[in-house]
Amino acid sequence: MAELPVIKRLRKDLEVMKRELTVDLPKELERARAHGDLSENAEWAMAKQRQEFLRARVNNMEARIAELTTINLDSIPRDTVGLGSRVTLEDLDEGGTAEYEIVVPEEVDGALNKISLSSPLGRALIGKASDDDIEVQTPKGKRSYLVRQLVTIHALLASENGESK
Repeated sequence: MAELPVIKRLRKDLEVMKRELTVDLPKELERARAHGDLSENAEWAMAKQRQEFLRARVNNMEARIAELTTINLDSIPRDTVGLGSRVTLEDLDEGGTAEYEIVVPEEVDGALNKISLSSPLGRALIGKASDDDIEVQTPKGKRSYLVRQLVTIHALLASENGESK
């Protein structure tokens, strides 16, 4: 079964953190210990603080990866907007178009128009198909959009793997 692309990136980040936690930080702690009295040793305190932070972050990331691996890509619709979809919207109020990608929170990036499933626009788009209208409450008031184009995660993964849809 295929998995979400974000999982690969999270696993790579997890590897980097585990290396720092198990290889780099122990060396830093040993160097700091060599400086003598630990009660007034800023290097020791900083390294211990970083170690605690990394332990918590590793635990959180392992839990999130486990959670994300339970998402079955086959359960994501192939003909309507779902996780991983790329959607081109026409702004019916002001004109113009914009493309958005529906992503999990770890991938949200406003500059790249990657929006969360749980954002107001993301929630409004879920389950919509090409040529559907949506209304979204924004800080500027209600906005109306038309789904001009939809490419689901299945088509995106297929094109990345050189497959046909």
